[in-house]
Amino acid sequence: MQTPDDSTAPASAKTPWRDETPAPTGIAAQNWTTAERQPQYRAAVIDLLGALAYGELAAFERLAEDAKLAPTLGDKAELAKMASSEFGHFERLRDRLAEVGEEPTGAMEPFAAALDGFHKQTAPSDWLEGLVKAYVGDSIASDFYREVAARLDTDTRALVLAVLDDTGHATFAVGKVRAAIEKDPRVGGRLALWARRLMGEALSQAQRVVADRDALSTMLVGGVADGFDLAEVGRMFTRITEAHTKRMSALGLAS
Repeated sequence: MQTPDDSTAPASAKTPWRDETPAPTGIAAQNWTTAERQPQYRAAVIDLLGALAYGELAAFERLAEDAKLAPTLGDKAELAKMASSEFGHFERLRDRLAEVGEEPTGAMEPFAAALDGFHKQTAPSDWLEGLVKAYVGDSIASDFYREVAARLDTDTRALVLAVLDDTGHATFAVGKVRAAIEKDPRVGGRLALWARRLMGEALSQAQRVVADRDALSTMLVGGVADGFDLAEVGRMFTRITEAHTKRMSALGLAS
């Protein structure tokens, strides 16, 4: 990042470069051992890890199922590798829940119905729809969790960001979808409608998950940790929508 030109100023008057990112405060500056002393915060984190863990397990199952639709052995192998990565993320979350004294299945159970309902409502009808869902749908959820992660204690934040790492969806999906559109431009219109539907369903599903869990919703609106005020909630969803628009452009689809 460039700073304003002060080459003519005396050395004593020159302003050194500074990182403009605000330093974490409150719980975001604490580790888990300190932060978990607040019971409501602990409950919110367990909910968050439970939701993430079930999401990763569902992603593994879905990618393994989508591999059956793959047109080539190479594509099948690529999806199988992604599925394996998702299962690895699930294992990290499961192990962390056990480490902090929570039964993993019990932590995941409250989110199973909502996530299963989302995947049932957005079951792809073909290979390309599956790719768009893996890229667009999963990315919307990841954007939401990254926003939340900024408010978490240092240990939980590091874990959440690690399991949200791209498993190869982006490059693989973009290449395959753009190639399909180039071959048959009519495909683009159908996939654009599909992606818009995914956007709406994913945001609705995220809102339902949060609304159903008191500790999680309280954390997000500032009851514990450094939550979001109403204005920040609006800005958060604006950022998620803008990121979705960029992904649609990368795929060669109209948002």
